Amino acid sequence: MTLCPRTIWPAWKRSRNVWPRSKRGGRFAATPARWRRRRNGGMKFGQARLSSGAVHAVVLDGDEFVDISDAARGIVAIHDFLDLALARGESLTAVLERAAAGATLRYEATTLLAGHESRGARLTMPIAPRDAWGCGVTYKRSAEFRDQDAAGGTRGIYDYVYSAERPETFYKGNAAHTVGSFEAIGIRRDSTFTAPEPELALVLDSRGTIVGFTCSNDVSAWDIERENPLYLPQSKVFRACLAIGPLVVTPDEVGSGMDLNLRCRIIRDGNAILDGSVNTSQIGRTFAQLIEFLTRDNPIGNGTILCTGTGVIAQRQHALREGDAVEITIDRIGTLVNPVKRLV
Repeated sequence: MTLCPRTIWPAWKRSRNVWPRSKRGGRFAATPARWRRRRNGGMKFGQARLSSGAVHAVVLDGDEFVDISDAARGIVAIHDFLDLALARGESLTAVLERAAAGATLRYEATTLLAGHESRGARLTMPIAPRDAWGCGVTYKRSAEFRDQDAAGGTRGIYDYVYSAERPETFYKGNAAHTVGSFEAIGIRRDSTFTAPEPELALVLDSRGTIVGFTCSNDVSAWDIERENPLYLPQSKVFRACLAIGPLVVTPDEVGSGMDLNLRCRIIRDGNAILDGSVNTSQIGRTFAQLIEFLTRDNPIGNGTILCTGTGVIAQRQHALREGDAVEITIDRIGTLVNPVKRLV
């Protein structure tokens, strides 16, 4: 079964230029101007898992990924570069640019983005989140659907949250609960209605600054939440309950993130049983508002994922089954593809 479109990522102009390391500061010294000019402002980065199991940070350069890990310095994964940027008071983009300018190991981008192996490497989650959080009922259609489906005295609570000053935020786990593109998302063993929630996710540093955007799937056991809202943590947090990827894209590539087309498809036996779309301009709050409430008296990790809510609603007939695949595509970011597996 084909899990994704034949073309997931645009093929940009190939370039194999490699620059020598600076004599001062190693690979993290000043960035060569030729790299900055070629990158045209935006940056896309992620992580690749090697056959050894090691996870290395990679940066997209044309139609190749550049492996920027530096094991000798203990700077290997994306969160290492994020910690370095915070410690130096620099942007993550600047730190990644310098590392990429001195790197030589490369992988074929189209191969990795199609879920295949290149030189013993495959894409995995683009960052291992130290924390992951979600925001609920940020789209009007989500509030209306959930209230219509709610039972008894809970009816109306979702529309209230949509209109209230305080947004709904909830814990979504951490790296142990997260998978990357082409890795399986989970169905709880005690759930009969687990559904995808396709969302734009913010990648935050520990100060609450947006360092990038990525696709996310806030996989949720809706039947458990519907039984009683107090069961929300069990509905939201379980193994493989969050997928992110395929890459993180910096704000200078995406802009504000508030005008992006998002599309979600559930593929079953080769057919799309759900094909829905929404634009992030329909989110009823600003990202600044969501971040402010998340970080109010609540310290977050350096490399936190914040899912911004879903505007594509799956009905009961779209309940995920083992063997399904979920595709989430967002403008200027890419396509996140995940097979579905029932947890045992």
